[in-house]
Parts: sequence; structure tokens; C-alpha cells
Amino acid sequence: MKKELLMGTALVSTLGAASVAEAVTATMSGNHQTGMEFDSPTGGTDTNAQINDNNFTVSLSETTDGGMTISSSFKVMDENTKEDYDAGFTLAFTDGSKLDVLNAGNASGSHAVSIPGSAGAEGVANTSTNQAPTGLDFMTGSTALGVEYHTAADFLADGLKASISISTDNGAAATATYKADSHVAIGATYVTDLGDTAVTLGAGYSQVEGSKTGTAVNDDTGGIHVGLSAVTGNLTVAVGFADGSKAGVQDTGGNEYTAEVVKAGVKYVTGDLTFNVGIASGEADDHAIGGSDGADDSQDVTSASVSYAVAAGVTAILGYTTTESADEGLATDDGSAWYIGANMSF
Repeated sequence: MKKELLMGTALVSTLGAASVAEAVTATMSGNHQTGMEFDSPTGGTDTNAQINDNNFTVSLSETTDGGMTISSSFKVMDENTKEDYDAGFTLAFTDGSKLDVLNAGNASGSHAVSIPGSAGAEGVANTSTNQAPTGLDFMTGSTALGVEYHTAADFLADGLKASISISTDNGAAATATYKADSHVAIGATYVTDLGDTAVTLGAGYSQVEGSKTGTAVNDDTGGIHVGLSAVTGNLTVAVGFADGSKAGVQDTGGNEYTAEVVKAGVKYVTGDLTFNVGIASGEADDHAIGGSDGADDSQDVTSASVSYAVAAGVTAILGYTTTESADEGLATDDGSAWYIGANMSF
């Protein structure tokens, strides 16, 4: 309770001293994407399905007499959750730094380099017991009661930006599934030019402490990631690596794993066409907490897409993904999937 009161007092005092105008500025944005997925699992039955992704977001902001900008947003429609009102406040200061308050996220994940891959919505379903990750930010947990501070540009050196975040227990009761109680994380991005090439280097570290019923947690989530992106004209090439661990996985919450993932991708834009190709290779050694085994989970995913700008805000997408997976060393859920659809954004 003390932590919640301190957090609330800090937020109210900060906003109360802001001298906000009577009405804020509201802007709207969103997208409507729909298409067909054709899923062909190895050894299974081919399936077809319509895939939708609809989002409508309202962003609110206002600037105080002192020059500080206060902003927030809410999503009123989402294909999966239907609504999302969890955004907190962002305070942007005159020196270029920012402070996110409530649901601030994780500073390590904020600096994960974007790796090109298929722009489509296709994918091959994987068994829930396969713990092998395919993203660089698989260990970046947080709670709603958190803050993240972002430095201004050119922090300590030209082209460098950094973030730090913390969060505390949200008060939810522990269950058999692992839940985050607190976290601390740091991240940084460095941007520079090498001749005609713009180079971006991103890295982060995160440590999460959590709880669950039944078995004591002795190996909480934690890990690092690093990524490099190079843009030369219309060509983008990016690579990334992440390594981390997590406790309390699977339905019983009695397992832990160590995992790593390597990603690489290429994007090329020519006129109205955008070509994406990406690969991701992840491995995880999951076992009972305090135990060990020699059988790993794995996922190897290769994806590609072609996007065509039909008109302003309208993009046609053709995507393809192929997956090879293993659970406890045994091949499972291999297959491929196609996607054809279009996205309309505003």
C-alpha cells in the first residue's frame, strides 16, 4: 500500500504543478487490415482463415505554460482485446527528455532494434510447451505500477539515447502461472553515419522478479539483447541477438528455461514496392526448477513479403512464412503459411 500511495502522490503532484490548459489537443489514428491466411502444417490438415487487425487510437496532449508536454492515449478498438485503456502519462520536458508514468513498459524492450520480416499476418501455430523464443525482447516484463525515463538526444555522446525503467508489485494474487512483481531495466540506442550508411546500435538489460503458487521461484526472468541496423538508401539490413532466462513457465508454473535467439532481416524499397526477408532461430532448454535435461526446444522461422502501395494509406500485402520446430528435441509443428490482404491506415 505504501508503494501505491507514493506513486499516486508523485503523479498528482507532478500534474498539479503543470498549469494545464482547459482543453487538450486530441488526434485520431488507426488502421484496418484484413486478408486470408492459408496454413499448411506438416502432417496436419490445411486450413484457411480470414485474419483481421483493426485499431482505433485517440491521442491526447497539451503543453503547460512552462513548456512541458503532457500526453496520453487510449485504444477504443482492437481485434484481440476490444479496448485498451491502460496507457499512462508521458511528460516531455523542454530539454528533450521524457518520463512515462504508469504502464511505462520496459526500457530494455524500448531499445530493441527492429529486424525486417514478413509484413503479412501469417504464421504456423506452435505447441504451448515449446519455449524457444523468436523475438529479441522475450524477457522484458513489467507491471502497471512503473515509470520509464528517456534521456534527451545526444546523451553523453552525439547520437546516444538511453532509458531506465522500474516497476513494483501490482498487488495481483499469485497463481500457478508466473507473474511479474517488479523489474528494473536499462537500454540505449546509438545512431551514427558511416559514409552513406546510417547505422543504429541498440542494446538492453532487464531483470524481473516474480511469484507463483506451488513452487518457489529461484530463477526469475532476466537477460540481454543487442541489435545492429544499417540503412543505405532504400536498403535496410539488420541483425540481433538475445539471451535470457525465465522461471515459472508452462501451465503448472513449475519449470524454468534458458534461451537465446538470433535474428536477421533485409528490407528493400523501390518505388511503390517493399520487399522484406527475415529469419529467426531460437533455442530454449526448459526443465523443472532446479533440475536439468539435455533436450532443447527450437524454432527456425523464415519469412518474406511483398507490399505494394496502392494509394495513400492503402497497402496490398503478400506474405509467406515457413517454420521448423522441435519440442524436447522432437520435431513438431513444422509447416508453412501464406497471407494475402491489404492494410488501410489513417
